Amino acid sequence: MRKFIETLKNIWKIEDLRKRILITILFVAIYRFGSFVVLPGIDTQQLSNLASQTSGGLMALLDMFSGGAFSNASIFALGIMPYISASIVIQLLAIAVPYFQKLQREGESGRRKINQYTRYLTIAILLFQAPSYLLNLKYQAGSAINPSLNWSLFIITSTIILAAGSMFILWLGERITDKGVGNGISFIILIGIIARLPQALAQEFISRITSPGAGGIVMGLLEIVFLVLVIAAAILLVQGVRKVPVQYAKRVVGNKTVGGARQYIPLKVNAANVMPIIFAQAIMFIPITLVGFSNTASATGLVRALVDHTSFGYNIVFALLIILFTYFYTAITINPTQMAEDMKRNNGFIPGIKPGKNTAEYIDTIMSRITLPGSFFLAIIAVLPAFAGVFGVQQGFAAFFGGTSLLILVGVVLDTLQQVESHLIMRHYDGLLSSGRIKGRASY
Repeated sequence: MRKFIETLKNIWKIEDLRKRILITILFVAIYRFGSFVVLPGIDTQQLSNLASQTSGGLMALLDMFSGGAFSNASIFALGIMPYISASIVIQLLAIAVPYFQKLQREGESGRRKINQYTRYLTIAILLFQAPSYLLNLKYQAGSAINPSLNWSLFIITSTIILAAGSMFILWLGERITDKGVGNGISFIILIGIIARLPQALAQEFISRITSPGAGGIVMGLLEIVFLVLVIAAAILLVQGVRKVPVQYAKRVVGNKTVGGARQYIPLKVNAANVMPIIFAQAIMFIPITLVGFSNTASATGLVRALVDHTSFGYNIVFALLIILFTYFYTAITINPTQMAEDMKRNNGFIPGIKPGKNTAEYIDTIMSRITLPGSFFLAIIAVLPAFAGVFGVQQGFAAFFGGTSLLILVGVVLDTLQQVESHLIMRHYDGLLSSGRIKGRASY
């Protein structure tokens, strides 16, 4: 406790870090406030049916990612997921379309152009999703909409408000990245997830204590223990690395002899971080968007399986998408050829491997070997909430036993702590841990 208090004092002493934390808190407060600002013309007392709809299934996940704004009929109801869906499409185009490949090679100017296209596509998705959300709102809680409103005008104005709300969330995320503690988009999702945790935990314990045959407080404590074990496994997945030794040859620079030391390249078991699970989740939201939020209960066949996140078919497809996206995102994140060229340029080599092409092939082989178990481990953690539901865990609390929510929570928290620790060490203060450095998702 004494060490913790001393660390907090050191954090407060660093002006730049203090400003970043306060700015992040301000933006988070704005985001949470907006999650409770209801669309004009909506009676919040009549939204019980909408709340019931979002108590389970994919709709519960949508509500979690929006921090409860979805069930509140808030101006932020659509959250940040449309932007993530647009990012997936643009990144896929960057592989298949030469024009986007060219933009990727143009550096900063190309990146700005790609970001611009991503925003345009986000708006297009919002203009499709917003009317679908409003139709679902009418179907589930029609009595909440002021009957004196003109429905056509309500659709148009509310669509504009919802689209503007999501784009404002995107702007907040970018400001957190630039002016705050970083990882703005992921941080926005994290806040939405954490906002649901206290209520979900309380409901689970109440259910275990009051329901006959539910196991009582002992079962509740066992769930907490299992949750801690899953979190520990997620941390190992995020931080796991395979170290590849690199020997640097001696060379003379001016009057000094440099090189000769052996270093290590830390190749991450999960180099793609939480992006595969976020991308896969966004893809799994497509069926519910196409059939309409209000038609999920009447869906049948394959569509029914894909909108029920506890079904066998949904989890198989979800797991396969995670594995595929892990390889895809690792391929665009890690460039073995570039790494081999950088080593050769600095007179470095992997012992027993020829520099150049052979080194690139060796690194690529190592990445393929460690990515396979990493992708399967990621997929297993992703589908754990469905298994938790089978064992009687409440839907709201089961979401924290794995899946997108847990991995985002672990990954973003570790990243944020790593950035705070970097500020402390740079100013010659002790880090957050006395036993060693914190490894975030992006540690290389």
